[in-house]
Amino acid sequence: MSYDIRLMGDPVLRQRAAEVIDIDARIVRIVEDMIPTMYEAEGIGLAAPQVGIQKRLFVYDIGEGAQTLVNPEIVESDGEWAFDEGCLSVPGLYFEIVRPQQIHVVGRDLDGNEVSFEADEVLSRLIQHELDHLDGILLIDRLSKKERKVALKQWRELRESVTPVHPPAGGLSLR
Repeated sequence: MSYDIRLMGDPVLRQRAAEVIDIDARIVRIVEDMIPTMYEAEGIGLAAPQVGIQKRLFVYDIGEGAQTLVNPEIVESDGEWAFDEGCLSVPGLYFEIVRPQQIHVVGRDLDGNEVSFEADEVLSRLIQHELDHLDGILLIDRLSKKERKVALKQWRELRESVTPVHPPAGGLSLR
């Protein structure tokens, strides 16, 4: 089974997701269904709230196979990196977002084991992007007031048209 991805405007995307208390068969099944949803949408990351599930977990794949992070937290960050980001919940739009370049993240894997690792560049950005979803934050919230106004106008226009918007040359889509 695959899920429908919730789009900007859906209230579930604005709520803080609940901690996962027990990594049981239900959570495993959710993850097993989220992975093909992410691949079908051609994304590299997908947070549970994006499919209407208010749990603090996300799946991702940056070319090394699907991974899962449960109850992730960033405990340290360093540097700064501006890069074009897209989002499966705001399809067709891409924005330059500034985020820390390196992070140290802790959480749990799908077996309940504690994980702790350093991430930089693409993986760092992906984790920060998905963590934002777990906190009810969308990438447009990372824009200035003026940029957000333009982005919302673009979103309305895009939703009214059938012509997809493609990422700028060299842009990274975190869809």
